[in-house]
Amino acid sequence: CLCRLGLYREAEKQFKSALKQQDMVDTILYLAKVYVRLDQPVTALNLFKQGLERFPGEVTLICGIARIYEEMNNISSAAEYYKDVLKQDNTHVEAIACIGSNHFYSDQPEIALRFYRRLLQMGVYNCQLFNNLGLCCFYAQQYDMTLSSFERALFLAENEEETADVWYNLGHVAVGIGDLNLAYQCFKLTLVNNNDYAEAYNNLAVLEMRKGHTEQVSAESQPKQNASFRHFVFNKCVGDLQRSYTAAQKSEEAFPGHVDTQQLIKQLKEHFAML
Repeated sequence: CLCRLGLYREAEKQFKSALKQQDMVDTILYLAKVYVRLDQPVTALNLFKQGLERFPGEVTLICGIARIYEEMNNISSAAEYYKDVLKQDNTHVEAIACIGSNHFYSDQPEIALRFYRRLLQMGVYNCQLFNNLGLCCFYAQQYDMTLSSFERALFLAENEEETADVWYNLGHVAVGIGDLNLAYQCFKLTLVNNNDYAEAYNNLAVLEMRKGHTEQVSAESQPKQNASFRHFVFNKCVGDLQRSYTAAQKSEEAFPGHVDTQQLIKQLKEHFAML
């Protein structure tokens, strides 16, 4: 109850007291959740590892460690722990999906495909799985399966957000095969289903820019804060340096460590200094 009310320090005391009374996996999981809410992931990790000493091979504890590493963006450590999960339970859906995703983003779509097909064999049948299968098939150059996977994903989509994701990925496939008209249609359909899809606005702006439709580029890229960098580059290309500098500052606020933004701001400052 204290945890639900947001009184995490009081909840921590009660869970620690409960662990002294009786050592249970559920109590460890609840206490770790409290530490995550308090933004103390390292404390939660240590708690899980102590729990594993008392409950060796407990899948929920190993999975908890993997999730925290994933949230900390330590993907390699997360993947190792997910592999440990599979050693204990080779039908663990979350572990299989996360290892597949890790392989896909490590430029190994063929290996990722094997993990996603394993999920299909286990009876997992949803939009997200076929969406990922379509992307893996495309990047693994298995083009015969790409469109059929996306068709199934569209058929199984339960809401407009899922439909938007499928159309967005289809747009990427269309760009990859060089069919820019199809890509344009796909990104438009993405926005029909989800009007806040910033990446689709960005890509539409790039396509409009290739066609030389400068007014449409500004209209597509301006409304979305995530598109500040694209808007910045566009204004620089068409010679509107003041708007370009304003957009660059917004881009830097949103992504302080973005190297390309910093380099282009430096170029603009040098140009203004010459004036």
